[in-house]
Amino acid sequence: MSSPLIIRPRAESVEGQPILRPLPSAQCRSVGPFVFFDHMLETDYAPGSGMDIRQHPHIGLSTLTYLFEGEILHKDSLGSNQHVLPGDVSWMTAGRGVAHVERTPAQALDEGSRLHGLQVWLASPKTHEQGDPSYSHHPASSLPESDNLGVRIRLIAGNGFCLESPVPVLSPTLYALVRMQAATSLIVPNEHAQRALYLLDGELVLNGDEVEVCSLVVLPEGEAVELYAEGECQLVLIGGAPLDGPRRMNWNFVASDPQLIEQARARWAAGDWPQVPGETSRIELPR
Repeated sequence: MSSPLIIRPRAESVEGQPILRPLPSAQCRSVGPFVFFDHMLETDYAPGSGMDIRQHPHIGLSTLTYLFEGEILHKDSLGSNQHVLPGDVSWMTAGRGVAHVERTPAQALDEGSRLHGLQVWLASPKTHEQGDPSYSHHPASSLPESDNLGVRIRLIAGNGFCLESPVPVLSPTLYALVRMQAATSLIVPNEHAQRALYLLDGELVLNGDEVEVCSLVVLPEGEAVELYAEGECQLVLIGGAPLDGPRRMNWNFVASDPQLIEQARARWAAGDWPQVPGETSRIELPR
């Protein structure tokens, strides 16, 4: 049996929100379509403060935001204006170009709030890289779940474990939230070519070895693995089919052709980009 690859995330801050980021890394650029993984750490915001990620652009990817605690207001250049609650999926496909804003809503800003969640980016297949942008919101009640022998699985996106999410992914995808009671087991099948797990909290053993909290463990391809919860734990599984060729990432842009990234950088710098209605502040292109 092959050994898994263990990636320890780097700590960063996005517009004041502390995060852990295991993907991308020098050890692993992607897992299935997943090219970016941010764990938004549990953060308490006092009244009058909150997360405020100003207007910024994307191409060639889909963003997926999933919250455990708190609330986010998503606005984009398509005219979307959506409150995202814990357990919801906020899914935005950038295509040839979209801009968006993510911030703490006004009421939570006034009262103070707590935020904890995940945001991932999935690279679009080459056939969709320059397609039309889109946005969809999927409430928690629409996501399928199974609960068997102390293991609860929620399919956030894609398919797996005999479940299928309504999120309109563009390629074979696995994105599942797994909650395990103490002394329970789960076999992770090899139904997807590439897979990784990220342990959010608790005590977990993978094929007999302890898993470090907040580490990304890339599982061996083609092999089923066994998870055992020594204590109550929570993790996510990500994966899917390998990308249809390498991807370049530069700032908020993902593309198979570097020229597309250069064009996007020039357009954003020149202000030639779809705007989020009612927004004037924006994040400028880094040098």
